[in-house]
Amino acid sequence: MRNRIRSPRRMRGAVAVEFALLSIPMIILLLGIAEFGHAFYEYNTMVKSVRDATRLLSAYDPTTNTYPIAQAQCLAAYGTNDCSGSPLVEGLTTNMVVVCDQVNTSGCTGQFKNVQTDPTGDTINLVQVKVTGYRYSQITGFFNLANLIFGDISCVMRQTL
Repeated sequence: MRNRIRSPRRMRGAVAVEFALLSIPMIILLLGIAEFGHAFYEYNTMVKSVRDATRLLSAYDPTTNTYPIAQAQCLAAYGTNDCSGSPLVEGLTTNMVVVCDQVNTSGCTGQFKNVQTDPTGDTINLVQVKVTGYRYSQITGFFNLANLIFGDISCVMRQTL
């Protein structure tokens, strides 16, 4: 009977082995949660900045000389009108910000100018700001996500002229 009962002294190594076996999947799970949270943060930050830039341009007439395209691109990439400070997310530049309206159509998909909506022939001018080609910047480097490119992040609003 004495041989069947295990003493606490003989069980010490079993706890260390169990901890080692469970800690590896737990660390991988925690790193995955951190990467997913960071990707969600970057995406959400860009969505908000694109919305702010679109809102800025929606108050202007795109045919005037004072149309603030450069300010909108700075607002989308840096969060400021003058491109001061660091980018909102690592690797985001103003070159990735595309503005589409009735005047600027380069790099645009779809029709964003003079959309007729009623029988009287009145037109509604739309403006779209989008971020294209943003490559995700990893925080842990554990997962091979270096080639992950976000899809286009865009916002469309009506211009009030």
